Amino acid sequence: MVWLLGRGGLLDKAVKLIDEIPFEPSVMVWRALLGACVIHKDIELGRISAQRVLELEPQDEAAHVLLSNMYATAKIWDNVASVRKNMKRKGVKKEPGLSWIESQGMVHYFTVGDASHPEVRVINGMLEWLCMKTRKTGYIPNYNAVLLDVEDEEKERLLWVHSERLALAFGIIRTASGSPIRIMKNLRICVDCHAAIKCISKVVRREIVVRDINRFHHFQEGLCSCGDYW
Repeated sequence: MVWLLGRGGLLDKAVKLIDEIPFEPSVMVWRALLGACVIHKDIELGRISAQRVLELEPQDEAAHVLLSNMYATAKIWDNVASVRKNMKRKGVKKEPGLSWIESQGMVHYFTVGDASHPEVRVINGMLEWLCMKTRKTGYIPNYNAVLLDVEDEEKERLLWVHSERLALAFGIIRTASGSPIRIMKNLRICVDCHAAIKCISKVVRREIVVRDINRFHHFQEGLCSCGDYW
């Protein structure tokens, strides 16, 4: 119920429901509320939710990262630094993003900014083409998805080398035209990659399936099965 209320943006009702639970809310309840706060950009309630998660599971990497992401989105860089310092003090390390795709019986792995793949030049060429085409369909980069205090031009460059986009570019090149493209990712897909892949599915007229840590995302004709909530 907390997840459903959060999805609908009814955060006050979600909090009220949690307060009415006759026992100590589980960590999953607080994680659901924290996820809703990230989507709906409620920083204060997100901070409280993350605090509750970390009281129950002090080593929870995702809670630290989501809290840091919220502060970065709001450009509260001192708080971002504070969260990262706290992670370092407790020995909590952010797992590097990794995406992979199968082609002709082989699994190809990509990390953010990965230039090690033997077909990196072709992949980069495809990414440049997709960047140009998605712009024409109305895609606008969400610079808030880059958690670094750098110029917008650099933020856009960094967005286009996220691991899922590298895997997708490879998939478009190496899988049969018209066939579904299936990608796995070990972390939550970022909000900008989600928006970009919706546009890409329309541009290339392919079904694109991304399985991130939370759920399957089925992208087709500019839409995603998750309804933009994950």
